[in-house]
Formats: sequence, structure tokens, C-alpha cells
Amino acid sequence: MLSLYALKPRFQAWLRPAVARLAAAGVTANGVTVATAAVSCLLGGLLAASTRPSWFLLLPLWLALRMACNAIDGMLAREHGQQSRLGAYLNELGDVISDAALYLPFVLVTPFGWASVGAVILLACISEMTGILGVSVGAGRRYDGPMGKSDRAAVFGGLGLLLGLSGQLPQWTFWLMPAIAALIAINIVNRIRSGLTNPTHFERSP
Repeated sequence: MLSLYALKPRFQAWLRPAVARLAAAGVTANGVTVATAAVSCLLGGLLAASTRPSWFLLLPLWLALRMACNAIDGMLAREHGQQSRLGAYLNELGDVISDAALYLPFVLVTPFGWASVGAVILLACISEMTGILGVSVGAGRRYDGPMGKSDRAAVFGGLGLLLGLSGQLPQWTFWLMPAIAALIAINIVNRIRSGLTNPTHFERSP
């Protein structure tokens, strides 16, 4: 299934010179991972507490930067000798925590609510767990789509942009959350199926 994850190699090639400079300056993969998760949690808290929809304009900007940071920490680990067991834990947990923190403010945004946004967060966590379990069956970390991390970032970034510019979301966007949840459910099935039938080594998550 198609996913923005397929663009990862080109994105990494573009970032590689900057990553080399960061490594030379002493920046660590684990430091980038922890800082990225911390900023995501702070922004999520800010958006949840704010009464101004314009603050949601920060979301697409941060999601784009976060995507770059996620690629950078992986490249620092793989290409600059910084891989570690702790890094593996931080990488996976940081992504799940960051996603939950950045999606949760939409619970307070009309026409969404706890049920629809909560379902997306829960399924996103299950999806990432399913991807990680590919390692335990010898298939490597799975990133099959649709609606993987990069795709979800694009959708929520678009919602943040629309909300920030217009001050509210149109009523039809109510159906986006069930649609996202359904696509993540397909994603989970695809990851299980691929893990069982197509064992392939996948590199560290972007």
C-alpha cells in the first residue's frame, strides 16, 4: 500500500550533509529523539490549553520539523556509530508518545471528540506495536501503509493548517477520524501479513 514513507530515501539524501555536521558537533541520536518528544508534548499541551485556533498553525510547522528530526536521529544512529539498546527504546516510545500528544488536542476541536480521536490514537499505538513485532518473527521492523506515521502527520498537519487559518473546521471533517481509523486498521492487517509472508530487513524508523 502507498505511503509517504516511500519518500524516505530522497529525504535522507537531502538531510545527509546536515547530519554529518551535527555528528561532528557532538549531537547525539538519543538527544535528538528525547528533544523531539519533549517539544511534541509541550506543543500538545499548549494546543490543548489554548483558546485561539490560530495556535494550530504551529502544528504543521512542527510536524514537518519533527519528520526531519526523526530522520536525523536514525541517520545519526546508523551512519555515525550511535546505535544503542536505549536508543531503540527511546526511538519507538518517543514516536508513540509524540503522536498521542499532538493528536490529543483535537479532542477539544469541533466536530471531533474523545471517541473518534481516541480511536485514532489507540489504533496508531497498535499499528506501531505491530510494526515492532515484525522483528520478533524475523521480518524486521514493518512500515507498511496505508496511514503510517508520515501519512498521519500529513493529515493532522493539514487539519491544523485549516483550523488555524479559518478558525474552525467544517462539519464534514467529522468523517475524517473514522476514515483515518479504518485506514490504520488496514495498515495493521498489512503489517501482520507482510511480517508473516515477506521477511525483509527494514532499517531504523525515520
